[in-house]
Amino acid sequence: MSRVAGIDCGTNSIRLLVADCDPATGELVELDRRMTIVRLGQGVDRTGRLAPEALERTFAACREYAVVIKELGAEKVRFVATSASRDAENRDEFVQGVKDILGVEPEVISGDQEAEFSFTGATKELVAHEHLERPFLVVDIGGGSTEFVVGEDHVRAARSVDVGCVRMTERHLVVDGVVTDPPSPAQIAAMRADIEAALDLAAESVPLAEARTLVGLAGSVTTVAGIVLGLPEYLSSEIHHARISYEQVREVGERMLRATHAERAAIPVMHPGRVDVIGAGVLVLLAIMERIGATEVIVSEHDILDGIAWSIA
Repeated sequence: MSRVAGIDCGTNSIRLLVADCDPATGELVELDRRMTIVRLGQGVDRTGRLAPEALERTFAACREYAVVIKELGAEKVRFVATSASRDAENRDEFVQGVKDILGVEPEVISGDQEAEFSFTGATKELVAHEHLERPFLVVDIGGGSTEFVVGEDHVRAARSVDVGCVRMTERHLVVDGVVTDPPSPAQIAAMRADIEAALDLAAESVPLAEARTLVGLAGSVTTVAGIVLGLPEYLSSEIHHARISYEQVREVGERMLRATHAERAAIPVMHPGRVDVIGAGVLVLLAIMERIGATEVIVSEHDILDGIAWSIA
């Protein structure tokens, strides 16, 4: 077994996984898995730069993670940064800060690499299920981008497009610095049009129509599952591999888009950092399901983070 630490820094959150991995058997034993909402991508779509306060929130989380990594004695660490830090003018400031705290340089990976990690993490357990139809379509709905990957046991095609829950919220639902609560039909329609255009882009290189099993990753999808299951708190063990129907996703989407901030915040499984962006996230998932005619989505708690861990094991 190899003890490794993988860090995934996205637009909305930064996550850590410390695990013992055995490449020979495909076994991954989780020692610590945690997430911090840091909103690294705050304002990037508008300014093209990482905000000072967003950088400091991210560095504070890195300092916490450094302590955990040291205590658990991980032999190898890999830090992968995605959408927001890929696009920002001042990404060098981000890179140097992470290096100073964790001793490793963040790898600002391409959308295709991001998709490879997501597919490996999401499907490593599922390939043993003979009753699941292939190919898989793995969708990772992040804050700034969504990754689409089609494959059987390995990736066949992948594409990253610039629609995510934070980007869509900031682009369409923020007026005078405040999130519209709840959004108007016109705002929802504009957001939906953006998502549909992104799906057209994805379909140019990924055969979406061939997908037979939809696997959904990341916080928007797992939060929807927690709401559908009526969980009293966020329970990863209940959410992992839950099967959520199209009708259930549609009902949650309608509820989130007509609810007030306070109503969304009162949902037990809702992370405070997702309250304002969950409506956009569900809308992305719903549009994907409609596009491919999916009757359900299999929710996975294992995603890019697990793929990163396997890549260094």
